[in-house]
Amino acid sequence: MSVQWNVSAPCIRTGRSWHKRVDSDEPALKCARLSDSSSDAGLLGSSPGSPVNLGSLTGAATHQGPSCISQYLLLPLADRSGVHSALNIETGEELVCKVFDMGLYQEKVRAYDLLPSHQHVAGIREVILGERKAYVFQEKDYGDMHSYVKAQRRLPEGQAARLFQQVASAVAHCHQVGIVLGDLKLRKFVFTDEKRTHLKLEGLEDCRILPPSGDDLVSDTHGCPAYVSPEILSSGGGGGSYSGRQADAWSLGVMLYTMLAGRYPFHDPDPAALFSRIRRGQYCLPEGLSPTARCLLRSLLRREPAERLTAAEVLIHPWLGAATGGEEEGARAGAEQEVGSTDQAVPSTDSETVEDNSFLL
Repeated sequence: MSVQWNVSAPCIRTGRSWHKRVDSDEPALKCARLSDSSSDAGLLGSSPGSPVNLGSLTGAATHQGPSCISQYLLLPLADRSGVHSALNIETGEELVCKVFDMGLYQEKVRAYDLLPSHQHVAGIREVILGERKAYVFQEKDYGDMHSYVKAQRRLPEGQAARLFQQVASAVAHCHQVGIVLGDLKLRKFVFTDEKRTHLKLEGLEDCRILPPSGDDLVSDTHGCPAYVSPEILSSGGGGGSYSGRQADAWSLGVMLYTMLAGRYPFHDPDPAALFSRIRRGQYCLPEGLSPTARCLLRSLLRREPAERLTAAEVLIHPWLGAATGGEEEGARAGAEQEVGSTDQAVPSTDSETVEDNSFLL
């Protein structure tokens, strides 16, 4: 379908992104979501329902196909709800585009202006504002970690360490400036290169911006059931609060476990049984892992939030240093300034939990 736009509208600079207004617009056209690939529930096949509120990036759409906005041709990505492939028809450059209702747009992109640029966090290239929709353009990516781990079944420790270090670096950067991610999962990280060696956090739309006091207590229960922490399950029903940073640390542990094992640490087809497992913190470490990898997993998947390593402490954990050969020294040096190695309360590596989860990719 062809839409005529006013492409001569001026651009205004706001923060680190370019804004352009068009005289008229209509919602970007969107393909129907695939039932087995629109959330992390599809990583391991069918997954139980969620007690949390899983939001969509866009308003409802009822048709599919390409659309145009200014100089961009948009095509919905079937496996990423609310995200479009964007082709600049003037330059041939490929980007990705997220579409928001105007009423939600400013809140959705607020964190981008607050967060200093970082090599493992996606930025905004351009924003085009229509009458009803805001179109946010970002760098093209080469697929997400969710799909990559699913295709690879599981990752060797060296590769997993190199990728996980980039994940932890992005999370530590957000935490340092007062942003907690909440809905943290493998699908949130995408590759910036075709060789699948460099990652970035693809969006900050679902993050929480902490108050100036630095208090990181939050009370909402937004997230994916496979990654939800025990304290969220315990506090969600009664409106209690929990540490956003410590909940993110638990999600980091789930991500790392899934990368190394090819399965979630907690799974059950019955939602009640799944959440019971998570509350008890019962999981089985996969065979063949090095002692330091086991140590890091146990340091993150701790039932007691205060016992978990922080994202900054993860960066100076021995497993990352040994497996990556000193890569990303800048990130490690920054983490060492925030925490000392004596602050890491890591569990013993000579004990095993016995609860088995055999639900494989």
